[in-house]
Amino acid sequence: MLRKSVVLTACVLLAACSKINQENYSKLKAGMTKAEVEKLLGSPAECSGAVGLTSCTWGDDKTVISVQYAGDKVMMFSGQGLK
Repeated sequence: MLRKSVVLTACVLLAACSKINQENYSKLKAGMTKAEVEKLLGSPAECSGAVGLTSCTWGDDKTVISVQYAGDKVMMFSGQGLK
């Protein structure tokens, strides 16, 4: 019983510490570098692109931040399910 309580508490704390949230989303600005975004959000879950344009996403199927880069600079960004 105690073990289940500890595991549940750890899961709740880890979810609360997620960098994929409204507070960090509001800190994103056009013109930021990839390094600045990754310092704020951590490593992206996925990136794809071609010819100097890249799109990276952070999060899961319920909470996601997507950032589009031109070269090394943020061009646009969007978020869904942020709290």
